[in-house]
Amino acid sequence: MEMKHEDGRFFLEDNDEMIGEITYSTVKDGVISLDHTYVSDSYRGQGLAGKLLNAALDYSDLKGLKIVPVCEYSKAAFERKPEIRFLLAENYQELLKGEN
Repeated sequence: MEMKHEDGRFFLEDNDEMIGEITYSTVKDGVISLDHTYVSDSYRGQGLAGKLLNAALDYSDLKGLKIVPVCEYSKAAFERKPEIRFLLAENYQELLKGEN
């Protein structure tokens, strides 16, 4: 199982089958939103969503990007883990309202 990255998503494959992904998009210059997290039913409960999120967080930190958590998984992670909140876009709640 290997973590892969292409523009707009990090994903995991097992035997060339996509088994999980986290997608992101640009909100504005220097800010991305984490839009959707998916793990195949047969792979759930193995911590793969966390690995996908960590890949997106590492990427954001490396590139100097801030994050707007849109999907429920990323929102919950930012609520549970104060140590990653430094990556939150300063006005992310207002940015979320603008997407609706």
